[in-house]
Amino acid sequence: MYRSAGVAMAWNVFRFCTALRGLGSIMILLVLAIVGVTYYAVVLCNYGPALLTGGGTTLAALAVLLLFHFLLAMLLWSYFSVVLTDPGSVPPNWNLDFDAERGETAPLTSSEFSSQMNSQQSVALGNTANPRARYCRKCNQLKPPRCHHCSVCGRCVLKMDHHCVWVVNCVGALNYKYFLLFLFYTFLETTLVTLSLLPHFIAFFSDIEIPGSPAALATTFLTFVLNLAFSLSVFGFMIMHISLVSANTTTIEAYEKKTTPHWIYDLGRKRNFAQKILVHPCIFRRGSEKNSSSTGS
Repeated sequence: MYRSAGVAMAWNVFRFCTALRGLGSIMILLVLAIVGVTYYAVVLCNYGPALLTGGGTTLAALAVLLLFHFLLAMLLWSYFSVVLTDPGSVPPNWNLDFDAERGETAPLTSSEFSSQMNSQQSVALGNTANPRARYCRKCNQLKPPRCHHCSVCGRCVLKMDHHCVWVVNCVGALNYKYFLLFLFYTFLETTLVTLSLLPHFIAFFSDIEIPGSPAALATTFLTFVLNLAFSLSVFGFMIMHISLVSANTTTIEAYEKKTTPHWIYDLGRKRNFAQKILVHPCIFRRGSEKNSSSTGS
């Protein structure tokens, strides 16, 4: 009884996730607003004017500005790549590849195929005795291995990791590498901003007279606090995802799976990272074309 109550409670929690759809482009505008405030504080208020002072200060300001703009460009590129890239949808006419699922090269016999099809139908009716054949009641279709239904997007996502409100998109098979790069460049950019504004932040608590308008000083203070907070939080989040990639698992799988002596998808750290970084949409297109051709024949 306790287990059933827990499952029901978790289900109710996920129903509230649909409210996140209302955020929409607001989160993208919020990210751009934070970037705009940071740009104003670093370039226009502090290091831009420092270019005109001459001497070593000019060289230091030039170095900071060059690195700042490079990291900002990479951050925005990776961010919009996550936002605009489809995380991976279930290919049309997808069917479970029983041979690949069993890890065998020999084709199924007619009796084995009939048995597996009966298993699929039983799963569709609610019998989960066979964990390999999974059925999504909301999408009314079979789900590939490691595929999960997103309550926010309202669809099944291949190798779903989580739904990220900051990118207004799911993080899945086809955009996970961009998500990792976004975390990486965000950490570098926020760390650079924090270190570059640290002397200005310390000056607030000293008796030194600080040049600039009250608005510029307030923006500099706010930018330092925001970037310090983002740098620390993103660093922890990045370390967590690096550990997930090293084991070839996702956030959902790490939460759901029990402790096992060997995770079946773990290929070793090197191959796990290569699989995440080098995944290409053509892989899933070929799979879709193969399923379509097999259905037509």
